Amino acid sequence: MEHLIELRDVYKIYPMGAEAVHALDGVSLTIDRGEFVAIVGQSGSGKSTAMNIIGCLDVPTTGTYRLGGVDVSTMDDDQQAEIRNKMLGFIFQQYNLIPKLTVLENVELPLLYAGVPGQERRERAIRALERVGLAEKQRNLPSQLSGGQQQRVSIARALAGEPSVILADEPTGALDSRTGREVLAFLQKLNREGDTVVLITHDNSIAVRAKRIVRLQDGRIIYDGDAADPRAVVQPEEAKEEAEA
Repeated sequence: MEHLIELRDVYKIYPMGAEAVHALDGVSLTIDRGEFVAIVGQSGSGKSTAMNIIGCLDVPTTGTYRLGGVDVSTMDDDQQAEIRNKMLGFIFQQYNLIPKLTVLENVELPLLYAGVPGQERRERAIRALERVGLAEKQRNLPSQLSGGQQQRVSIARALAGEPSVILADEPTGALDSRTGREVLAFLQKLNREGDTVVLITHDNSIAVRAKRIVRLQDGRIIYDGDAADPRAVVQPEEAKEEAEA
């Protein structure tokens, strides 16, 4: 079966003076349609670099990345932008809503850039808002919504493009814990409805809401498996201490 996301022996190397920093150090990873995967790691682990490559915002130094069977490893900026528009929906920590536009106009905006005709654009935006329970707020401005509602608008904006992958980068980082749980519940609901979700986080309590955890440390995968497995949230130092005890 063809994987939706496939990284093979991916390295991302940045020159730092006389040294070379391996942000990703030989990462191989596959994600299939319908999965809910959390990519976890502390600052400097490589998770943000992994997100940029999966999100077609950067390319590997060496290795290959295939998205939906298409090799995007060597694409130029324009080709990457095209595949981002077609296949990826982004949810960020900051909602990135435009204050002067209504909720509906914010959700429509990426479709406008993608050249989707007006009527279809509006219908897709309304459907996306219905999925996140905010259709009745479509004429409101972002400032008239709570933080959780604004993040749900950003989720609707990602859904309106009918992406193959929803890529959520620390989506609860700007929210209080209760509202954050609500947003995670929405992501779980979308996954149950068939959407593929890749969640980037440093927080174990958020990661365990996914079905599978991929943990990075120093640019390498140190765990890839069931989110319910205790090893999924044990830090390497803790694991070492347990083994020595």
